[in-house]
Amino acid sequence: MAVHQPWHRTMTARDTTEENRSATPLELLFDLCFVVAVASVAAELHHALSADHASTAIPSYLAVFFAIWWAWMGITWFASAYDTDDVPYRIAVLVSITGALVIAAGVHRAFEEHDFALATAGYTVMRLALISLWLRAARSHPEGRTAALRFAAGLATVQTLWLLWLTLPTHWQMPLFPVIAAIDLSVPVLGERAHPTPWHPHHIAERYGLFTLIVLGESVLGATTAVRTAVDAGHASADLYAVAGGGLATVFAMWWLYFAKPAERFLSSSRTGFIWGYGHYLAFGSAAAVGAGLAVNVDRVTHHSHLSDTGAAASLTIPVAIFVLTLWLLHVRPHHMGHWHTGLFPAAALLVLATTFTAAPVLLTGTVMTALVVSGFLTARREL
Repeated sequence: MAVHQPWHRTMTARDTTEENRSATPLELLFDLCFVVAVASVAAELHHALSADHASTAIPSYLAVFFAIWWAWMGITWFASAYDTDDVPYRIAVLVSITGALVIAAGVHRAFEEHDFALATAGYTVMRLALISLWLRAARSHPEGRTAALRFAAGLATVQTLWLLWLTLPTHWQMPLFPVIAAIDLSVPVLGERAHPTPWHPHHIAERYGLFTLIVLGESVLGATTAVRTAVDAGHASADLYAVAGGGLATVFAMWWLYFAKPAERFLSSSRTGFIWGYGHYLAFGSAAAVGAGLAVNVDRVTHHSHLSDTGAAASLTIPVAIFVLTLWLLHVRPHHMGHWHTGLFPAAALLVLATTFTAAPVLLTGTVMTALVVSGFLTARREL
């Protein structure tokens, strides 16, 4: 017998202690569609870095990835608190997915022409969908009405600022971007002061874990595509296979380290939730940049990159080091796992950066990351 989706339900707050609160099929679709945007921005970063345009590529990457990450954050945290899974809610989320795909379509213009109009249009579509959801929550959930109205008003105000930002001369846009981004980031802080939203720690940790998997998968895909292209063009060599092997070891280690300990154990307050959630901009952004860095190093060993050897190496080692340090701050230190175990992560980050100046930076980075996994595993067993 077919099960019909309810047309409309009252949007009540979810139970923060609800058991078996896991990602829904709609949330999985939402995350999977975001991989299109992540893959687009990582591919553009790869090509721009290989062309030795780092000075313009990195600011564009940080700006566009902010839009992708922050739009994903808004829907994810709202869904953790107010997911009703009725027809209007599903339509709003599908509209948000459409906005994410529009952002993906605007990535090339943002990198090549510094034209953020299409990316901002997609961001606006996502924001309008989220504003409608917060207004619905304000109408249906009296206890959280003030907070919901603050969210809706804040999002509308900031989105107006982004649209005005588009009208500015190009040389003013990048300097003002961090200012408006900071205002955008303040909206949840102001909203939560009125009434904490009922987000679910296990659900949030799972959603972030799933998005981490998607970003790491995109890194593997980007690097695999670059290696395959090089092999098909007859550029197979020991250096190429060293890059492939080191890159694979690096991504595997990143996955292992991220999921070594459950994050929901320490997501016990809005303060820790903000620090953990906002900090993932660096975790997600660096993980996506690793894929671009691996592809750049494939270009280097096949002589298709205009970067120096050190520059190509840095395109990988810097994001890996940022990922390790971010993981140390967000996942390792909150677990209070002992000074020796905790100190392994900063030491590994320094070693990864040191490999930048070696003849085989990717292979050595993979070696350091693998050693970090093994050392952490052995140390944790000794401290049991």
